[in-house]
Amino acid sequence: MQNGLEMLLCYPGFHALILHRGAHWLYRRNLFLLARLISTLNRFLTGIEIHPGAMIGERVFIAHGLGVVIGETAIVGDGTLIYQGVTLGGTGKEKEKRHPTLGKNVVVGPGAKVLGNIEIGDNVYIGTESVVLRNVPENSLAIGIPARIVYSPFGTEIGLSRELQPDLEAQTIKYLFERIKELEAQIESLKAEVNASS
Repeated sequence: MQNGLEMLLCYPGFHALILHRGAHWLYRRNLFLLARLISTLNRFLTGIEIHPGAMIGERVFIAHGLGVVIGETAIVGDGTLIYQGVTLGGTGKEKEKRHPTLGKNVVVGPGAKVLGNIEIGDNVYIGTESVVLRNVPENSLAIGIPARIVYSPFGTEIGLSRELQPDLEAQTIKYLFERIKELEAQIESLKAEVNASS
């Protein structure tokens, strides 16, 4: 981020949160129609849909926010970072509290879906495109579809160690080299058989 003026003028995630604060204030005073109108304007201007009933903490930041959806009963803790395409939504199975509760200092990676009345602990990292359907304890990593929990060795820090993430490209390249060696050995064996029978 270059400076405060740039953020004020050029960051739709910041704009969405400012508009949401006004819509939420109206929503809490039972001015539902006006709150929904501001929420609709917010979505139109920023591409970010935050229901006016959602509770958003302090120092929350929405980075590259296009496609973010935050449901009515969602609670987002202080210091949370939300990337593009994230859904904090419901599963359609719950009645009252239908959306997730995120603790403090949570990072929700691009395209992740956190669904249902579940709790995400403090200092959690939810990986890109993960689908989280159950509670995630604090200080952990949730990755995959459906998300599985990987505990962080970093204590209360959020961090992604390369050791915790499989290097799929390296694994694929290693497999291909091993397979090439096997095929070359088979070719040499076949050549030897052809030469022996000639």
